[in-house]
Amino acid sequence: MRIPIVKDGWWHMVGALIIPGAIAGFCLARGLNGLAMGFGALAVVGSGFMLFFFRDPDRAIPEDPRALVAGADGLIRAIEVMPEDRFLKTEAVRVSIFLSPFNVHINRTPIGGQVTALAYTPGRHLLTISNKASEFNEHSSILVEGQGTRCLVRQIVGPIVRRVIYWLKPEQGLAKGDRIGLMKFGSRLDMYFPAADVEIRVKKGDKVRAGETVVAVITKDQR
Repeated sequence: MRIPIVKDGWWHMVGALIIPGAIAGFCLARGLNGLAMGFGALAVVGSGFMLFFFRDPDRAIPEDPRALVAGADGLIRAIEVMPEDRFLKTEAVRVSIFLSPFNVHINRTPIGGQVTALAYTPGRHLLTISNKASEFNEHSSILVEGQGTRCLVRQIVGPIVRRVIYWLKPEQGLAKGDRIGLMKFGSRLDMYFPAADVEIRVKKGDKVRAGETVVAVITKDQR
């Protein structure tokens, strides 16, 4: 049976297995059986966690063309209306999803459309529960222009998480729910929609699944 694991995770899994495994072998050769067993167990547990963390399950994408889906697995921690002047250049509603190390960390596009902007912003590593994290923490920005609305996806690193990845190119076409990137070891993902275009269908505290959970619907006429 194929184990669905994202390609970026294989090196982490192999490293978690080989490094303590090699130390276990050295200890065993020296007769240090107790240490060998300890490092052997660490190799198995560590590689097993990496396999779990970098899992990449398929998702059932809603067919409704007006439905906008979650960009990440996790917990809705904030829904706020605010101006977004850099990319959307309009009043926007921001939906913030917080990920734990136990969530699937593959990100998906909330809408189908074309990638019209990609940006990386270096910055601080504040706790992602803070609203300041969205603006001041290191993050990537992905703007997708779809039929009926647009969406800005922002992958945000925290005090421990130091890397976010997107697998996109400018002008690339996407279907709703397509995989767009990866956040390593828990963090935060923000989705911005033009406030005049959408109606939010989630609330603070809801658990969501990337590509499956409908977070908003397009109310603007799509003609």
